[in-house]
Amino acid sequence: MDKPTTPLPVCEIMGVRISVTDMTQTVRCIREHLESWRGRYICVSNVHTTVTAYGDPAYRDVQNGAVLALPDGGPLSRYSRRKGFAEAQRVTGPDLMQQMLRAGGETPYRHYFYGSTPETLALLRRKIEQAYPGAVIAGMESPPFRPLTPEEDAAAVARINAARPDFVWVGLGAPKQEFWMARHQGAVRALMIGVGAAFDYEAGNIRRAPAWMQRCSLEWLYRLLQDPRRLFKRYFVTNTRFLWWALRH
Repeated sequence: MDKPTTPLPVCEIMGVRISVTDMTQTVRCIREHLESWRGRYICVSNVHTTVTAYGDPAYRDVQNGAVLALPDGGPLSRYSRRKGFAEAQRVTGPDLMQQMLRAGGETPYRHYFYGSTPETLALLRRKIEQAYPGAVIAGMESPPFRPLTPEEDAAAVARINAARPDFVWVGLGAPKQEFWMARHQGAVRALMIGVGAAFDYEAGNIRRAPAWMQRCSLEWLYRLLQDPRRLFKRYFVTNTRFLWWALRH
C-alpha cells in the first residue's frame, strides 16, 4: 500500500510522527475517513513504544506507517505543546475504544476484538452488551500465545473479513500488535487499532488510575504498582531514556 497521509498535523518525537490531536478531533477524523482507511491501521503510542521505535528502525517504520500515531502517553502530548502545538492532548487506547463503542448509538459500527484470553473476551462481551447499547460485536478471537502458521494466519484473516467489521481492535500488547497490524495491512478489510491493555481495562481485570493521576501523567505509576515485576524495567528504563532525550531537545 502507498505511504499513508494523515489529515492531522504531526510532531516528530524520537523519529516517530505523533499526531497532534485530542479525543474529539480524533473521533471525528476516524468517522470521516473510515471507509478510505479500511485495510490501514492506527497506533496508540506511548513513551514505551516511542523509545522502542527510536532504537528499532523496523518498529519505527511500523509506527510511521500508521494513518495516525495517537499520543496515548501524557509526556508525548506535553512535548508537542512545548514545541508549539497548543492543541495537543492525550488520546488513550481504552478511552478511544469506549468512544467508538458509544458511537454505536448513532452509527451501528461493527467491532471485532482480536487478542487476550477467552476468559477476558467473555467478560468484555458482557460489559459491552450492558454498557454500550447499539454497539455490534462482529466477532472475538483469542489467538494462541505462539506464532501462527501461515495456514492459521490466513484462516484468522478469513474469519475477520467474513464478519465484515468496521473496526478490528487488536489487544496483543506492544510491539507485537503493531507488527501484526502492519503485516496485515491491506489483507484485513477494516480499520485496525492497537489498544494494548484496553480489553483488560474494559473487562474489569485492570483498574484505571484515578482521574487526577491520568491528568498528571502518572497512570504509568499506577500500573507499575499493580504489576511491578513485569513493568518495572519497561517503565523505568524507557521513561528515563525519554526524559534524557527530551532534555537534550
